[in-house]
Parts: sequence; structure tokens; C-alpha cells
Amino acid sequence: MTPSVPATPTPSPMDAECLALTRNLRRRGTLVLSVFALVWAVAAASGTGSATDVAPLGIEVAALALTAAAIYLGYRKDAPPSPRVVSPPANWARGVGIVNSVELVAVFAVIAVSNATGHPGAIPAGIALVVGLHFFPLARLYDQWQYRWTASLLTAVAVTGFVLVAAGLASETVRLVVGLGSAAVLWASSYHLAVRG
Repeated sequence: MTPSVPATPTPSPMDAECLALTRNLRRRGTLVLSVFALVWAVAAASGTGSATDVAPLGIEVAALALTAAAIYLGYRKDAPPSPRVVSPPANWARGVGIVNSVELVAVFAVIAVSNATGHPGAIPAGIALVVGLHFFPLARLYDQWQYRWTASLLTAVAVTGFVLVAAGLASETVRLVVGLGSAAVLWASSYHLAVRG
């Protein structure tokens, strides 16, 4: 008598939908995080000297390479499945839209208030703070709890930037520190999503 081979369970349409959502959020998160890391790195490079110096170009080339590698890892066809399937709350997409809209308004408010009060050097730290804080609700809305450490680390970078501003350091130095710090946090998050899900 031949032993029976257990049948492979067929995923339900709901399971397939959850797997597709998990994969899409993983890819989209990798793309968005790595592109914004690139933006922060370019901003940081502008604090290293004139456009003819080697340092800004070196930072920008490295930033492009890190961003391209993250996107490749996130979108490769042979990527292993995420270790868990996300389960966002009801109306999560609407919540994400609200959080991102509030973030955008807050960024413009930071720029306007910093310029109006004569503290334009605080703009990078202020923006990093807004971006960091907006990851706290996104962690719940995307059911990506690793975004909590993204939020915490970006907030720490912002606080460091405010300390440097208060200490009277040049705005270029603040931009360099906050820009590279924010880029590093966002790249770390994007690579985590790309590799671990």
C-alpha cells in the first residue's frame, strides 16, 4: 500500500489578497524610504562645500548606489516572502492619507516659522522631527511595527540637530549631520523592508 501524500493547502482568496498586500506594501515602502533617503543625502551633500568639491559628488554617488541597491532588493523576483502577513486596520489607506497630509502641512509650517523667526538653520532638524513623528501612526496603519524605531531614530536625529543649532554651529554643519543621519535611518528601514519584509 502506497503512503498517502498530504495535499498542499490551497490559499483562500483572502489569504492571497493579504499576501499581495504585504508584498506591495513591502515594495512601496522600500521605494519611498530609499528615495527620501536619497533626498536627505543630497541635502546633506549641499552642506559639505561648493559644487566643484569632491565631497558633495562622493556623497551623491554613494547615495544613488545605496538607493538603487535597496530598490533592486525590494523588487527582485526571487525575494523570500515576508515572515508575517500584514493586517492593517479598517480604513488604513484613508488614515495614511490623513497622516501624510498633516506631515506635508507641518513641513511647510516648519519652513515658514523658521524663516519668519530668523532661524532658517533649524529647518532640517524641524523637518526631520516632523518626518520622524509621522512614522508613529504609520507603524499602526501599515502594521509595520519596525516603523516605530524609524520614528524614534529620526526624532533622535532631529533633537541632535536642534542641539547643534542651539550650540551655534553653522547651518551647513547642521544640514550635513541631520541630512546624513536621516538618510542613514531611512536607508536602514528600506533595507530592512527589502530583505526582511
